Amino acid sequence: MAGETELGRLLAGMRPVLAPATYVFVTVAAGERLPDDIDPVMTFRESEGLTLVVSEAKAAAARLRGAFPCRLITLQIHSSLDAVGFLAAVTAHLAARGIGVNPVAAFHHDHLFVPAGRADEALAALKTLADESSRVLAMG
Repeated sequence: MAGETELGRLLAGMRPVLAPATYVFVTVAAGERLPDDIDPVMTFRESEGLTLVVSEAKAAAARLRGAFPCRLITLQIHSSLDAVGFLAAVTAHLAARGIGVNPVAAFHHDHLFVPAGRADEALAALKTLADESSRVLAMG
């Protein structure tokens, strides 16, 4: 399962889907025990500690201080891990609208953490980008 590499097909074929939960970024110091039932949607080990992205509710329940309340948009197209320019085009499209984004490339899909208050706007912008890309691809 290599995934799509052609930028035009990636942009035209992406189907952005907004997850219902609000997430926050938290950090846990190296060697510190993770709270039970935290269930992160993402983890990344840095020299300063372990970064977790968890639901805002789970972070509050575990008394973890969260930053960047955000929503998760998954780009529903199997993008290749070595595809060139896909996330750059997507994040530039959002940046042109003043929407910050924390992107994550995973094995099957790319995911975007966008500010919670601008999630619907980001979703609409991505759908527009996909529609415009589809028209360009169809023109050939």
